[in-house]
Amino acid sequence: MRHSRIGLLLVALACLALTDVHAQRGRFRGDVSLGDRNGVPTWDNDPHFANDVFTFVRIRYGSYGRWGRWATDYPDADLNFSYRLQQLTSLKVDPNGRIMELTDPELFRYPFIYIIEPGDLSFTEEEVRALRRYLLNGGFLMVDDFWGEREWQNFYDEIKRVFPDREPLELPLDHPVFHCVYDLKERPQIPSIGAAQSGRAYGVTWERPDASEVHYKGFFDDKGRMMAIICHNTDLGDGWEREGEDPWYFKEFSEKKAYPLGINILFYAMTH
Repeated sequence: MRHSRIGLLLVALACLALTDVHAQRGRFRGDVSLGDRNGVPTWDNDPHFANDVFTFVRIRYGSYGRWGRWATDYPDADLNFSYRLQQLTSLKVDPNGRIMELTDPELFRYPFIYIIEPGDLSFTEEEVRALRRYLLNGGFLMVDDFWGEREWQNFYDEIKRVFPDREPLELPLDHPVFHCVYDLKERPQIPSIGAAQSGRAYGVTWERPDASEVHYKGFFDDKGRMMAIICHNTDLGDGWEREGEDPWYFKEFSEKKAYPLGINILFYAMTH
């Protein structure tokens, strides 16, 4: 893998509270002076350590009849999360991130990959073999933003092609992933901004009737290392992407839930 796990322990040092950056929320969308980054500031890393930075890698995959779902929330989610990582921790972060396919031989240079909206995901046989090899050799997968039983069943069928002899295990609230940097008091459910706004008066944070219960599940290797976290009936990506659009949504979901849990997941993945 590209990154030193020892070096990435630095992510544990959360230098700022998220509340300290609430006032900067407006910088993240609509600032045309910052060009095609949609208002997300850029930054420079020491060129002598160009190969020792964290890069957010989004996976491009095929879907059953729904082209392009892999690109949901792109690029704002990736850019905002990368910005918050370098702002809130001592981790050195690539400001741009990458889009990659599972079969790209360069994938093994990156220890963390992200798949979004896998409710209609369809792996090729080559992708199945590549993902299995990547995860068993130390890589980590985060899966996010899919809702309800039909989408779960499709994803489950596809991931079981990768690991036919393993089952995803529900992660309890006392699992370290919920406490390793930010101490979360719940396993949060994060709705899209539209679902949050429409359900606000009723306390509804789910997007479908069969998706009211949030699930965080892990796949583990033979030594007990978590290789993947599956975030079902929740949408961290929208919490990252849409943080600049509604102060209430930022405060209730981006600030309190999406960023703390995302940073926890990354820290846990890099240090276990």
